[in-house]
Amino acid sequence: MTITVAGEKKEVKDGLTLPELIELEKVETPEYVTVSLNEEFVESGKIGETVLKEGDSVEFLYFMGGGC
Repeated sequence: MTITVAGEKKEVKDGLTLPELIELEKVETPEYVTVSLNEEFVESGKIGETVLKEGDSVEFLYFMGGGC
């Protein structure tokens, strides 16, 4: 099936879960990433049970603090 990850179309296996995608994409510090699926945030407790579907769009967002 085809999904979009960070604006790039990718072919992935049917039934791929978000944790599998995070692993495939080699997301750095996955415990700190926020996932957007079809422009809606996925609750951290629901990431493990989320199965991707044809045409889904996924973004990985990192919130950083800092400054002086």
